[in-house]
Amino acid sequence: MTSFGYTLMTEQSGPRDLVRYAVAAERAGFDFEVSSDHYSPWLAEQGHAPYAWTTLGAIAHATERVGLMTYVTCPTTRYHPAVVAQKAATLQLLAEGRFTLGLGSGENLNEHVVGQGWPTVGVRQEMLAEAIEVIRALHTGELVDHRGTHFDVESARIWDLPEQGVDIGVAVAGERGIEQLAPLADHLVAVEPRADLVEAWNATEGAPKVGSGGARAVGQIPICWGPDEDEAVQLAHEQFRWFAGGWKVNADLPTPAGFSGATQFVRPDDVAESIPCGPDLDKIVESVSAFWEAGFTDIALVQVGDALQERFLAEAAEPLLEKLRAAAP
Repeated sequence: MTSFGYTLMTEQSGPRDLVRYAVAAERAGFDFEVSSDHYSPWLAEQGHAPYAWTTLGAIAHATERVGLMTYVTCPTTRYHPAVVAQKAATLQLLAEGRFTLGLGSGENLNEHVVGQGWPTVGVRQEMLAEAIEVIRALHTGELVDHRGTHFDVESARIWDLPEQGVDIGVAVAGERGIEQLAPLADHLVAVEPRADLVEAWNATEGAPKVGSGGARAVGQIPICWGPDEDEAVQLAHEQFRWFAGGWKVNADLPTPAGFSGATQFVRPDDVAESIPCGPDLDKIVESVSAFWEAGFTDIALVQVGDALQERFLAEAAEPLLEKLRAAAP
């Protein structure tokens, strides 16, 4: 059965609002909730960037049923993997087993802030692979000393560990990343509904297979539900025109000003072509279906715009979930 999630967009909402939305999303019937982990919003118009881990800790106590996940954390530059291992273990304890650690190779927008530079994609993937090894080692509860290519760990131990451990999902976008990272992960994470990613993952030796109760393939899609289609298109353009750049561009831009400049010629109609906007729930279902048709098991919805969150959750979420579950495998 396909699972449907709600995205806690730290770039467009403050921390107290995010906790309220998380509770409302659980009440509306979402299966899981994912949180972005940013130091800056993509665009100044979004206006927020609270610390994801503090917010998730509050959400873990405010909710009871929904799964929780970072989508995604970069454990290589802004955070050392030993620190990520500790906070992931703590959050799993607070969530009583509902948390999945989603990891990725990062974006310049968030990682450059600590002054360590921005490596090439090949180096970033090497760093991520080593970081996962460090996190796995620390999650055994043993004393860890590690001397690696990118990270050192000295006499480190995680003292508060959940019995069930912490599953790790890894964001991938191509065959090289899958070959290197899939054998280290429990679940696949991707932002495009590409069947070739799922197929390559399943074909990789040592990788947990997607489906049949094994690995999850977790995707994410932005939508902009709203009672007026034109207003929804304008909101999506204001808040989410950065989405048009694609991952290869978005990963390297360093500031919201850079994203603003890179997207200055993106039109509202361009955004509407890639993000379903307005009150038509069937149009949203059609867009989301691309993910389950590609073999994804879990799909998180991003409702664009803080101004529409409460109304979306109160009016549209339940009927939309009914339609999605009726249509999905």
